[in-house]
Amino acid sequence: MKLFIDTADLKEIQEAAQWGVIDGVTTNPSLVAKTGNKDFKQVVQEITKLIDGPISAETISSDAKGMVEEGQKYAKWHKNIVIKVPMTEDGIQACKKLADEGIRVNVTLVFSANQALLAAKAGAYFVSPFVGRIDDAGADGMQLVRDIVQIYKNYGFKTQVLAASIRHPVHVLDTAKAGADVATCPYKVLKQLFRHPLTDKGVRQFLDDWKKLQSG
Repeated sequence: MKLFIDTADLKEIQEAAQWGVIDGVTTNPSLVAKTGNKDFKQVVQEITKLIDGPISAETISSDAKGMVEEGQKYAKWHKNIVIKVPMTEDGIQACKKLADEGIRVNVTLVFSANQALLAAKAGAYFVSPFVGRIDDAGADGMQLVRDIVQIYKNYGFKTQVLAASIRHPVHVLDTAKAGADVATCPYKVLKQLFRHPLTDKGVRQFLDDWKKLQSG
């Protein structure tokens, strides 16, 4: 399973890149706005210098024509750019058009297996079910991931399942167990994947024992 970092913060991406286990980046207008940098193109192009993998850049138009035009423009910025469109009638129409042109598309804001089916039929490269937001609504976000994985296997769809809205390490574990292709995680969650109290305790014990050896 691939791990993406879900952020537009260049410092977070730079640190994560050094770990050697991050395969891509997802962004959206909200994440870019949090950085305080208003130059979306500059942010995305800087990200492509840090991570050699798929970089999802989201369109902001509400109509298919606008999404297609934005997608065509973004795709020229770098070979790793993947165009994000929303799961709407216009988004699916734009997905089909862009996919037919050989431009990779990430259909986002997916909350049902039927939506994921439509995205796959439109040629989406990624489909992004929002696990955490479904949990927030009192449903089982991870069951949606399992349903999509099963449907895609049933019919041989090539669309990759990218679990989004990941809130904690258990979401990452369950995503991997469900057979999803990607989990995109906030920086904080990725850092938590490294941590376990027994690991921390063991490291401290090794260091304490080493000090005793040196003092002896």
